[in-house]
Amino acid sequence: MPAQSLHGWGSTNPTVADVRDLTSARLASVLSAVGPRGALVRGLGRSYGDAAQNSGGLVLRLADTVHGVVLDPDAGTATVPAGVSLDDLLRLIVPHGFFVPVTPGTRFVTVGGAIASDVHGKNHHLDGTFGSHVRSMRLVMADGRQVTIGPDHDPQLFWATVGGIGLTGAIVEATIGLIPISSSRMRVDTSRHDNIDELMAAMADGDDGYRYSVAWLDPLATGASLGRSVLTRGDHASAEELSGRARRDPLAYAAAQRAVLPALVPSPGLINRASVTAFNELWFRKAPRRRVGELQSIPAFFHPLDAIGRWNRVYGRRGMIQFQFVVPFGAGDVVRTVVQRLAEHGTPSFLSVLKRFGAANPAPLSFPAPGWTLAIDVPAAAPGLAELLYSFDDLILDAGGRHYFAKDAHTVPESIRRGYQRLAEWQQIRQRVDPDGVWQSDMSRRLQLSAKSATDHR
Repeated sequence: MPAQSLHGWGSTNPTVADVRDLTSARLASVLSAVGPRGALVRGLGRSYGDAAQNSGGLVLRLADTVHGVVLDPDAGTATVPAGVSLDDLLRLIVPHGFFVPVTPGTRFVTVGGAIASDVHGKNHHLDGTFGSHVRSMRLVMADGRQVTIGPDHDPQLFWATVGGIGLTGAIVEATIGLIPISSSRMRVDTSRHDNIDELMAAMADGDDGYRYSVAWLDPLATGASLGRSVLTRGDHASAEELSGRARRDPLAYAAAQRAVLPALVPSPGLINRASVTAFNELWFRKAPRRRVGELQSIPAFFHPLDAIGRWNRVYGRRGMIQFQFVVPFGAGDVVRTVVQRLAEHGTPSFLSVLKRFGAANPAPLSFPAPGWTLAIDVPAAAPGLAELLYSFDDLILDAGGRHYFAKDAHTVPESIRRGYQRLAEWQQIRQRVDPDGVWQSDMSRRLQLSAKSATDHR
């Protein structure tokens, strides 16, 4: 196949690689021909930065289908080929009365990608990350061998693979625990908060009473309205809570895209201070001061942006940076300072999201840890953006926080070493299973995540 240009969901820093689509059964056969730039398995390209790119190397995409999924209703598990998307998996399991244990803000990620990035969702404060619900997985190693690992079988390699961004081996299949549900609806409470202090107090006081919680905040509001927000929390509704046609078919599930954004969005995109100010004002004002018990569909509650295909094009050809960090609960003032500096700088963002994390899992490179996590989307071409983000880095790292690999297109190696204090432990495990550095990526070289990557860094 000819070389292809690849980029992340942020549409920044495209690089060219030899891309091949193949089945899991054929994956081992191509590894013998891997060159010095190595190989990487790529899912649906929803990492925002360069985690799923491999400039000058080999990029493999698994052609898996939902027909390979084995659902075990008695055990409450699904064994899923790694290339199957959460979108396809949900269409299969929801009508059978099950939901994925964790979903990020998009359902267009593969199961393998969800493990490699150890994705989190609105329920981390109670249920942890996706990797915490993996019972076992099959992995193709750098030498072509296939092994089965799990929390109780080679746990070091298992936890190094969870959150290991594809650099310990190629995940080809996983068995995951599922959440039993009796309806495809969510029972949702919504509240509007006039500033970030009010919001954080409400979340700290009430989040544990909900399985799911997330807050949208306005990063352009200033003064007494700094960080004004809409907090949305919910749980799976029971079949008894439904009425009419919904009650007659409580597990009916549909997830349609209403439109697809065209490729020719004028540069520099539709995101600017005026458009975002207007959007944020509308979004805040249309939210109720308080509404309790509203029934919403699964797509509306978990994946609202998926209704618009290729919504990332709204940022124009130069793309966007998503910046996500976590700081301990005692460092909530860092979140407030970041929001204040964003507002003072005037950097437009309409996707600023605040959540609370619960306990961390044993994975050395898993991002979530107990504390506050803030994610912001900003135009990559925004004036002074790099300097602004670097100023945030010092605050975050000094407070004991860190950045999220799946969103990163900004950090430098030193920031990762400070934020991920178990990085050396992960590197030792990777060296054991891939001493020649077969598995590589643009991110691994940029951030010098291993000895091989550091040597090849350009």
